[in-house]
Amino acid sequence: MPTTAGAGDLRFSNLHEDILKFQILSKLDGTGLGSAASCSTVLHRLSTNDELWFNICSSNWPSISSSPLLSHFVSSFGPRAFFSNAYPILGGAQYNNSPVKSPPAMLISAVDVFLDGKLLFTRTHETQTATDWFRCSPFRIDLLEPKEVIPMAIRSPEPEKDEDFIDIIIKGMSLSWILINPVDRKVVNLSSHMPLTAERHWLTGEIHVSFSSILAGKSHVMCGINCTCAASEEGEMQVKEVSLEIKDMDGKYLKGKDSLVFLQWALEGKKGTGINRVEEARRRMDEYMERRRWREERMMRVERSLDAFCLATAAIIFIYICYFILKCILG
Repeated sequence: MPTTAGAGDLRFSNLHEDILKFQILSKLDGTGLGSAASCSTVLHRLSTNDELWFNICSSNWPSISSSPLLSHFVSSFGPRAFFSNAYPILGGAQYNNSPVKSPPAMLISAVDVFLDGKLLFTRTHETQTATDWFRCSPFRIDLLEPKEVIPMAIRSPEPEKDEDFIDIIIKGMSLSWILINPVDRKVVNLSSHMPLTAERHWLTGEIHVSFSSILAGKSHVMCGINCTCAASEEGEMQVKEVSLEIKDMDGKYLKGKDSLVFLQWALEGKKGTGINRVEEARRRMDEYMERRRWREERMMRVERSLDAFCLATAAIIFIYICYFILKCILG
């Protein structure tokens, strides 16, 4: 009587490997293909095929196939290894005590935005980090030109249906921002994958969608990935901004030199498991906001204590001056 695993191998051995590869395994996504590798020895061997993994990478991130540079990088890096690094969100802690390497001279961003499963926007962007301008200026990557817009193929909602439209954005929009260090061959996905928040600005009417993540080093900073949507004169919704910037716990924007330190830790640090990516990203954001509120409350307590000390000191000085004056007058 054959074991269950042996029976599985026998059944799959009756199918030609091309059928397994191109008709079955090619239909799976990355997590499914990874799980299939543990089902049998045959599937384990077939599921490590680079062509299958490259197609999965290209399907998840069309920016790869649209850029010859990235296609070559993924092929040389190993499509399966690239997926395992780019699919999960960041791990809980990226900082370690190992010596800090020299910062990369260039970083490549591969960005893909989807709406209801349809590709809305894809772009690659190279950031030169060795210039004095980059290191001394606030760190920011803008993917769209000032007057460039991306049509969303949906109309601006009526005021009474605004909440329903926000809900569509929250549930249907996804963004991937893969950061690549091509020299050290490091890859990380900085996005939360799905929106953490989507809010309409009270004055401009623009909808600001946040895909932010938390970078943990010696301190915590917010990697703000923002997508701004606005209505055109014809009433069609458009994407007018896709950007990345980094802020510290006090809400101050980090300069390029300081941002590189956190980005290096993120590139070299541990990745998550890829399970429940959105829930994990929201949990980490909630922890960060709670830590930030606690920090603000502590600073307010310190400021109140300093104010009380200054008032007490001023009162003592005033009383002493009055006493000295009275003493001089009375002889």
